[in-house]
Amino acid sequence: MKVGTGDYTYELIEDFAKLPAGETFGMISRVTTDSKNRLYIFQRKDPAVLVFDQNGKFLHSWGSGLFKRPHGFRIVNDIAYLTDQLDCVAMIYTLEGKLIRQIGTRGQPSDTGCEDWHILPLRAAGPFNHPTELMPGPSGDLYATDGYRNSRVHRFSKDGELIQSWGQPGNTAPGEFHLPHSLAIAPDGTLYVCDRANARVQIFTPDGQFIGMWKNMGGPNDIARDKQGIFYICEQAGSDSKPAISVRDGNGAVLARWDMVPVHGMGIDSTGNIYAGLTKLCRVDKYARVQ
Repeated sequence: MKVGTGDYTYELIEDFAKLPAGETFGMISRVTTDSKNRLYIFQRKDPAVLVFDQNGKFLHSWGSGLFKRPHGFRIVNDIAYLTDQLDCVAMIYTLEGKLIRQIGTRGQPSDTGCEDWHILPLRAAGPFNHPTELMPGPSGDLYATDGYRNSRVHRFSKDGELIQSWGQPGNTAPGEFHLPHSLAIAPDGTLYVCDRANARVQIFTPDGQFIGMWKNMGGPNDIARDKQGIFYICEQAGSDSKPAISVRDGNGAVLARWDMVPVHGMGIDSTGNIYAGLTKLCRVDKYARVQ
């Protein structure tokens, strides 16, 4: 089956990543690729990190016993950036599973007055209270979205020292967040933050100055940017739309969009293929770009 339009047409390959016989996936939180286009799956089940080759063949795994609730997983320059939502920490690992750095103290959430992520936090606070994503910018600074029980973006030095935080609980004004859930960073350092419960992407300078926002989408679960400046977003169902993947230009205009079942995490590889972690079906589908 083909989806998409024009230059952004894809062939669907269902159940692409193949586990060893008798094994099943847990809930898939994130999907990403490394420089060799190997596929990494971050699941809420031990072992938490599963690695596959370009053909979907299982290679190896790591991460058993290391995460209470896996959430964010990015690979940049073949270094892995992860968040543990429930344990309130962000971490940096080698691709082989060796811990490089941890930011935050396990099991010590900041005080936002929030016990239910469906409700806005009473106040913004420092890192972390159920963080969602960690990613480095081109300067080497680290950026984290702190979303399920906080409403902030945090900026750290490469050594993990907090530089600044921005964002407040809210639903309308620039810089207000309700569940900042993921982010993408352009080569010039511009941040694109998925403000999921507010169904928009907010755009900031590297030091947190608001630039603009994209609306008219379902709640954005995950966002990725390719080297050509094209963005890929997996969206939740909206008031008048189904869950979808959209391909957008640098201004947020839709180049292609198709409905699908719910996806929490989505990744792209260097050739423009899309990998989607299906939340309820617990599998990874590949959308192979038609050249």
